[in-house]
Amino acid sequence: MDYSQFLIMKQEILLLAAFLLVFLYDIFMPKKCLNKMSAFACILFAIYTVACFFLTPESEVEAFAGMYATSPIVAMIKNVLNVGALIVLIQSVTWINSEQQQIRRGEYYELMMSTLFGMFLMISARHFLVFVIGLELASLPLAAMVAFDKYRYESHEAAIKYILTAVFSSAIFLMGLSFVYGLAGTLYFEGIADAVSATTSTAMLVTALAFVIAGVGFKLSLVPFHLWTADVYQGAPTAVTSYLSVISKGSAAFAFLVILVQCFGSVYSEVWEWMLYALIILTITVGNLFAIRQRNLKRFLAFSSVSQAGYIMLGIEGANEMGMAALVYYILVYIFSNLAAFGVISAIENKTGLVDMDDYNGLRKTNPKLAFCMMLAMFSLAGIPPFAGFFSKFFIFTSAINQGSTAIYVLVLIALINTIISLYYYLLVVKAMYINTDEECKVPTFKSTCSERLGLIITVAGVILLGIVSVFYNHILTIAQESNSIF
Repeated sequence: MDYSQFLIMKQEILLLAAFLLVFLYDIFMPKKCLNKMSAFACILFAIYTVACFFLTPESEVEAFAGMYATSPIVAMIKNVLNVGALIVLIQSVTWINSEQQQIRRGEYYELMMSTLFGMFLMISARHFLVFVIGLELASLPLAAMVAFDKYRYESHEAAIKYILTAVFSSAIFLMGLSFVYGLAGTLYFEGIADAVSATTSTAMLVTALAFVIAGVGFKLSLVPFHLWTADVYQGAPTAVTSYLSVISKGSAAFAFLVILVQCFGSVYSEVWEWMLYALIILTITVGNLFAIRQRNLKRFLAFSSVSQAGYIMLGIEGANEMGMAALVYYILVYIFSNLAAFGVISAIENKTGLVDMDDYNGLRKTNPKLAFCMMLAMFSLAGIPPFAGFFSKFFIFTSAINQGSTAIYVLVLIALINTIISLYYYLLVVKAMYINTDEECKVPTFKSTCSERLGLIITVAGVILLGIVSVFYNHILTIAQESNSIF
């Protein structure tokens, strides 16, 4: 075995090095230095994130007999996830340094880096064995993170629901892989693609794809595989909820695109096009309708994330370079928009423990800056111009329409109608903060911590700049077009 192949995994190796440094700091540093562990972890991860932008390969490179591959677009999505994870780390400093959590600071950072390592393996996998290893490495530590608040019953309940869902979804996914292996005789993506293109659409192929899509659909919270989402989001600590809603979803969406295109691209129109049609329509519609009924903001954003997953799937439906670029750009915008909302929720929850929408009535009078940040986040998630969310939806719709079929026009029309519905419930939050001012606001005036303010500054800047500066999408599209080996 040529061990120099490990050097191709530059981002993974650096992440593993950061993990080991945090682990050693947690184990060996004296007790008086542990109070600075959050600053150490954030600075270390920031250095790692910046370094990864300079490690982008010029073309696709494979390792371990083609089981692992990286390319400019793969490095790009990993960098996007790194940025999101860094923001989550910054926003969680106040919570993790609280009296109840500070003894477990090291475990929190180590678990998060472990899940991120698994997500990177999922994204770079070109063999289903590597993909399943990455999938489990990303899922199991997340269950521990969901149960991190050990003194809250809701956190335990959420962890049980999450781990049971992860187990069943993995079982369904592996059942689909067994059918795929029976059809192709290999678990290499390239070998499966050759076998699938050489055969006609059969009941076994349709069944295999249905199981594979269902297994990944659990990770993405696609309807009808979404029932765990609201309870887990509500019960988990807010920092973990924000990580689940953006980083986990973004990595699974990109890996899903690679699997469908590379393995089953030849049977797109015959088999999985209509499956995605049904999933997208159900996911966007059900997510929007259930979000309207929510008063708890974490459950509200849970169903919002279900709906957003449906829009992300439109990038996969395009099945081309523009669809991939739109998907990566959408994930980038969603990270800044959703984390801006969770940043406000986290700051208020850390100070007061309040998380209901009614508690935000008249927030602009007591905390105008937090209300402004939440308003920008809601506008971006709703797709109101000139904020970034408008352009992410515009590009995702454009990539889907370029496919040119009548069915895709109907699908985009349904998605546009649902965008109007989403505008209504996102504005309910704005209404509570800026219009429902007759009632006394339950959130007192307070000053956020430095880490909370820094996280909000980064996310708000992202929401504004990504909507104004078009170079971000153009750069991603150029990289996607150069990484044509995926299609």
